[in-house]
Amino acid sequence: MRVPLSWLAEYVDLVPGTTTGSLHEALVSVGFEEEDVHGFELSGPIVVGEVLEFVEEPQSNGKTIRWCQVRVAPDGETAADGGDAVHGIVCGAGNFFVGDKVVVTLPGSVLPGPFPIAARKTYGHVSDGMIASARELGLGDEHDGILRLAELDLDPAVGTDAISLLSLDDAAVEINVTPDRGYAFSIRGVAREYAHATGAAFRDPALAGAGSGSSAFPVTIADDAPVRGRVGASTFVTRIVRGVDPTRRTPAWMIARLKLAGIRSISLVVDITNYVMLELGQPLHGYDLDTLVGGIVVRRAAAGESIVTLDEKERILHPEDLLITDGSGPIGLAGVMGGARTEIGSDTVNVLIEAANFDPVSIARSARRHKLPSEASKRFERGVDPAVAEAAAARAAQLLAELAGGTVEEAATSTARPEPRESVFLPDGFVSGLIGVEYTDEEIRTVLVEIGAQVEQGDGGLVVTPPSWRPDIVGKADLAEEVARINGYDRIPAVLPVAPPGRGLTRAQRLRRITLNVLAGSGLTEVLAYPFVGATDAAAFASLEGEISRPVRVANPLDGARPFLRTSLLPGLAEIAHRNLSRGTTDLAIFETGLVSLPSSSGAFGSATLPIGDARPDDSVLAELDAGIPRQPQNVAALLIGNAVARQPGQAAVAWDWQDAIGVARRLGTALDVELVIEQGAHPAFHPGRTARIAAAGETVGFAGELLPDLAASADLPRTVAAVELDLDALIRLGRSEIHARPVQTKPAATQDLSLVVATDVPAAAVRSAVVDGAGELLEDARLVDDYRGAGLPDGTKSLTFALRFRAADRTLTAAEATEAKLAGAARAAELFGAHLRD
Repeated sequence: MRVPLSWLAEYVDLVPGTTTGSLHEALVSVGFEEEDVHGFELSGPIVVGEVLEFVEEPQSNGKTIRWCQVRVAPDGETAADGGDAVHGIVCGAGNFFVGDKVVVTLPGSVLPGPFPIAARKTYGHVSDGMIASARELGLGDEHDGILRLAELDLDPAVGTDAISLLSLDDAAVEINVTPDRGYAFSIRGVAREYAHATGAAFRDPALAGAGSGSSAFPVTIADDAPVRGRVGASTFVTRIVRGVDPTRRTPAWMIARLKLAGIRSISLVVDITNYVMLELGQPLHGYDLDTLVGGIVVRRAAAGESIVTLDEKERILHPEDLLITDGSGPIGLAGVMGGARTEIGSDTVNVLIEAANFDPVSIARSARRHKLPSEASKRFERGVDPAVAEAAAARAAQLLAELAGGTVEEAATSTARPEPRESVFLPDGFVSGLIGVEYTDEEIRTVLVEIGAQVEQGDGGLVVTPPSWRPDIVGKADLAEEVARINGYDRIPAVLPVAPPGRGLTRAQRLRRITLNVLAGSGLTEVLAYPFVGATDAAAFASLEGEISRPVRVANPLDGARPFLRTSLLPGLAEIAHRNLSRGTTDLAIFETGLVSLPSSSGAFGSATLPIGDARPDDSVLAELDAGIPRQPQNVAALLIGNAVARQPGQAAVAWDWQDAIGVARRLGTALDVELVIEQGAHPAFHPGRTARIAAAGETVGFAGELLPDLAASADLPRTVAAVELDLDALIRLGRSEIHARPVQTKPAATQDLSLVVATDVPAAAVRSAVVDGAGELLEDARLVDDYRGAGLPDGTKSLTFALRFRAADRTLTAAEATEAKLAGAARAAELFGAHLRD
């Protein structure tokens, strides 16, 4: 919210000498965040001038300029820049006449940009200043000619300071308004908060009269679908102003205030509705009365109904959308945007003003559904004071009469039926106990009365009825917060909380931390990739299940080119690798842990229909929604590119390859105490023949190897890219509940080799598992050290050599015991795979 100082001063007495800095400081003390300061960023001398004469001079480039004589000071007086009273100025605009009063920026002045003004030679003349347009002064976006003060109904004396005349010396502070404090989206709300901070006198602008209350225009609220016991529109007020002069321009002071508040000037009628909205926090809408057919009906949209809004777009409506309609159909999307058919135009002379109070949930959902955020919807969805509608309509009608020459009809239509506020019981001692500050009963009561609440003494505490503009106050904790806020947060002591004993990381958290430490300790760098992918990556990278299923598409993606939730971490790692390669980093070892989204095989999710309004879904709807949420396991993945060991004197470069990717998986298995089985596998994203399937306890937990060359090339990566991706949740689930350090063995080990001949299609990992199973407890380690296929072996067979290490914890093994265990392992492999000892 941007708050112009001059506007704020109309409703609260600013402390003498108030600056934007001190105003920010005061508002911060009552809980607002300081954002920025806004001004017109210009300096004088900028004065009112009178065009005495001009000569039009055509130029060779086809442009015609005017050589003007402009009086910038009364006769016999020196100009504000110290020069003569009459200045010669070159001007390219042609919309002014002799005798016009204009704004002249004299040499030494600075316009927004910054754009300093100096006397300069141009078009054969020395232009001693510049005649300014509204855009050059920062008053608007129009740049079709210079600003004629007569169009603003101004006739000041020559030499008058134009900065103060046009309110260009004003400034605004910007504060961040949290969603629970929607009342502060108004000068009225901020003025009240400034009064809380400083004790200054506050004058409520909402206390103006609201008309006779008799029917001025037929209005019917036909929304019979209550939300939280209330209909979509609880209040609907109309006022009629006839005989508006459509040629009247918005006064300079209003343009300046709207500009500082972040709203551009459009037309006088529209500017007045925006002005009152900013002043009182009540959004208004103006209709061209002569275009309305019959009376107004407020209702929900019918299925398939549509409306053309002010932005000239046709919008298909939802049954939850709240509409303003007349006899011809929809004329406005309530609380969001009006319809084009009843728009205020350049020929509008009779105006119907609408000030209503709509249900916040309905407005918020409509604004998001149609992607139509507006200043009005921003206020309605946070809650508008239901008691301010009549005063806002009256204020807008008053300004239309004063500034546009209209006549206000005395009658006003009001269908106000606001819900009464429920009282909140505040027990004695509750505030001090919750905040930790000893507040007196008088301090508490004073604050509650100051914020506008009605306070009565009850049995054992206070009965507090919150004000109409504070829908966020619903419980005793909210009242305690107000007491702490108004009395000052600096009174709350700083106490460091003591962590309760006996708590720490859960097993899953501890193992995830071990995972990160192991990978980082192995020389890999952790990265964080974008969790969304495009259609190409979604189709190229399969999940760990090995299937390229239809990924989850986000309904409202941040990036239209990446609307899908990732099913694998590898696309993000590939993109990061590409970015690093493009910047000259050719040796990479990166990893990431993160969630992936795996939809069901049917691809259906989120099919349940939410109830209209903010009614809570029943248990069956919640169960259906939960069932439709895609499975989201946490994975860990690594990508290895370039060299693992750089070239150096006496040492050739050693490149990363698929074995290193498998090594990453082995290290994680050891760290998490999970026994991994690594065997030949197949995966759509990995190179055939260079893919390892990684399993634990009989289920697949990941893949490692070399990325498919075509896939690497499509990502602009080198041909050889080693990668691994594992289901971290599965590894944690399958690991032992407690990880214990293995004791240091004191007995010597016995080592032997075992060479077995098996068919070539038998996985080496399966043979190793059989040997380990058969050798029994004495076998401490078994590693594959050779895979031979060639001369001396029958066709279709291979020789697998395993290095075996045997050890007993209580004695030194004999060679015979080690050999017996080895042969037992060979016998088990023979039983399962027909293996036999190699000659």
